[in-house]
Amino acid sequence: MDISASALTAHRTNLDVISGNVANMYSMRSEDGGPFRRRIAMFASGNPAKGRDAAGVHIREIVRDPSPLRKVYQPEHPDAIQSGPDKGYVMMPNVNPSTEMVNAMMAARAYEANVSVMEITKSMASAVLRLMA
Repeated sequence: MDISASALTAHRTNLDVISGNVANMYSMRSEDGGPFRRRIAMFASGNPAKGRDAAGVHIREIVRDPSPLRKVYQPEHPDAIQSGPDKGYVMMPNVNPSTEMVNAMMAARAYEANVSVMEITKSMASAVLRLMA
C-alpha cells in the first residue's frame, strides 16, 4: 500500500507540472525574465518520508527543459527581436501541446494503475482476514 501511495503522490505532482506547462504555453514573462520554460518532473526510487531504503517512488526534483525555445515570426509583437537576422521573430516557450497531452495521458494511466493495485491489495487483505476468521 505504501508503494502505491507514494506512486499516487508522485504522479499527481507530475500531472500538476504538466498542467502548469500547458497553462503557461504562451507566457512570455517568467521569474527568470524570459519566456516560460517547460518543466519536467524527475522521478526517483525510494520514499524519503519512510527512510532512505524504503520502497516506493518520489519526485526527486522538477527541472527546466533545456530544449531551445520556439521561434515564431510575429513582427507586431512587443517582444519581437528588433534587429539582426532574427528581426521580427518572438521567442516562445518550449511547450508542445501534443507532448504535454501524451505525458498527461501516461501519468493519468499510471495513477489509475496504482489505484487498481491499492484496491486489489485491499481485497486480498480482506480475503486473508476472512480466511483467518
